[in-house]
Amino acid sequence: MISVTFPDGAQRQFAPGITGLDIAKGISPSLAKRTVAMTVDGALADLADPISKDARIEFVGRDDPRALELIRHDAAHVLAEAVQSLWPGTQVTIGPVIENGFYYDFHRNEPFTPEDFAAIEKKMREIIARDAPFTKEVWSRDQAIAFFEQKGEAFKVELVGAIPADQDLKIYKQGDWLDLCRGPHMTSTGKVGSAFKLMKVAGAYWRGDSTKPMLSRIYGTAFARQEDLDAYLHQLEEAERRDHRRLAREMDLFHFQEEGPGTVFWHPKGWTLFQTLISYMRRRQNAAGYTEVNTPQVLDRALWETSGHWQTYRENMFITTTEDERVFALKPMNCPGHVQIFKNGLKSYRDLPLKISEFGIVHRYEPSGALHGVMRVRAFTQDDAHIFCTEDQIMDEAMKINDMIMSVYKDFGFEDVVLKLSTRPEKRVGGDEVWDKAEAALQRVLDKVAETGIRTGINEGEGAFYGPKLEYTLRDAIGREWQCGTTQVDFNMPGLFGAFYIAANSEKTTPVMIHRAMFGSLERFTGILIEHYAGHLPLWLSPLQVMVTTITQEADDYALEVIAAARKLGLRVEGDLRNEKINYKVREHSLAKVPVMLVAGRKEAAEKTVSIRRLGSQEQKSMPLTEALAMLVAEAVAPDVKRESR
Repeated sequence: MISVTFPDGAQRQFAPGITGLDIAKGISPSLAKRTVAMTVDGALADLADPISKDARIEFVGRDDPRALELIRHDAAHVLAEAVQSLWPGTQVTIGPVIENGFYYDFHRNEPFTPEDFAAIEKKMREIIARDAPFTKEVWSRDQAIAFFEQKGEAFKVELVGAIPADQDLKIYKQGDWLDLCRGPHMTSTGKVGSAFKLMKVAGAYWRGDSTKPMLSRIYGTAFARQEDLDAYLHQLEEAERRDHRRLAREMDLFHFQEEGPGTVFWHPKGWTLFQTLISYMRRRQNAAGYTEVNTPQVLDRALWETSGHWQTYRENMFITTTEDERVFALKPMNCPGHVQIFKNGLKSYRDLPLKISEFGIVHRYEPSGALHGVMRVRAFTQDDAHIFCTEDQIMDEAMKINDMIMSVYKDFGFEDVVLKLSTRPEKRVGGDEVWDKAEAALQRVLDKVAETGIRTGINEGEGAFYGPKLEYTLRDAIGREWQCGTTQVDFNMPGLFGAFYIAANSEKTTPVMIHRAMFGSLERFTGILIEHYAGHLPLWLSPLQVMVTTITQEADDYALEVIAAARKLGLRVEGDLRNEKINYKVREHSLAKVPVMLVAGRKEAAEKTVSIRRLGSQEQKSMPLTEALAMLVAEAVAPDVKRESR
């Protein structure tokens, strides 16, 4: 007999080979009916799988979050059957689950188009309505190859040959149709439900190799409930409306061009926004005791070999060889340069913690297909800082960083933040003992932060090659998550460069190095802000805060007075004195997301007033000029400055 343990700790004895479905039926017919899969010792499995040894099992219902991946996986199989039913002779290849959905790659002479989706979705609904059970068989290699060769499925034949000999070759059937698949699956096609949608079609080379055939990839998504699908589609619509690349054109912030792939051409307004972010962070860092530095863009290969970047990060670096055959690299990170500054001059334990910061431009090679506006670039600016401290100071400094990061995000309108610990990656420098110590230090910080109510978690194997890190992920206005800030504890790099301080016992001691960023990439954070606010930035952040517009040319001189007075008070202001209708001007500046328009006509010029119009509002309010400007100046104060003035 085998012992099966349930989630509540209860145990029951069964004959070896009993299936999860039989156990569920024995407990309750209704349980068996609503269960679509199970976990065996934590791993998802087919409900019909036999259990041959002692195990912990849990039944998974369709509404269980763990079932969502299965719903999407099964939907991919249903998609493949629908396509082959509608277009016989189409070859199927692979159909994995991806973030927010699934896709399936097909090979046919004529690529699919979005116009095909209606017919495919209709056929998918028919297959789902048939509710055919998913059944699993294990075939021999020869049997599978013969079957797929007879069907003309050359890609499946190749996949069979690539499966290691020590792995079972699984075939999943859904009625008369079958596919090669690792599984698991739900109990039947009907469990996919109706909350699915085909999203787009794209070309994709077989196995990502441009020398191999081009396939037609159909993307889809699926959810357990229709309301979840509707919410996701609404989020996509919102994301498109908020796309920072489109808004950047409308707001005249920046552009990209082929001669500088992955690098930003900042326009005056965009550069103003960028510098506003730097000024904000500079004030925060100065107040927290950081000293700002600047390190070289190009450094010799030897430095990157010492730091470990050459061995573990070289594929991401831009490298050049000069005429005298010296090899240099554009810096992908600022940390080695900061260690050189720490080493310059003797340091004592009394100097610690020593905090140095840099708005450092770094270059990292990203494949051209991965580039995405300012969200994914090859050259970007980090609000980088490094704290050199003793082991005893790690906890205190990491908590100070945490408090500052949370305060920074709140100032920019982000209050839903998740903190996760990323542990040692496979490629790394330093021994396990050092990593144990660094991870334990950050785990203590994570536990302390969790006590404050912040959500926490673990990212196994996602640390930097030189140390584990805490990663701060914020949620934007439409629910998307963005990983921005980091705190990394590094016991390795200072020692690699021979950095030391004189301890209280007069001995040379290697400092701990805490890597820290809050915005992360300023370019990326700019894009996140634009999309979070849909371009409607708070007044203190807006690169153009006020547009003074005239109704009539008779008000031009007064408008110039308004512009001069606003500039004198520090507002970022421009004027529109064109001989155009006021409604045309309002539409144009609203599209450009100017937060405030001050409208001046004959009446306003005579009374020394302005008509105030806010972005997104149809209301206009008339106020004396001095009162209006005083109100806007108060509103345009950055939140950190406002706190300090209280």
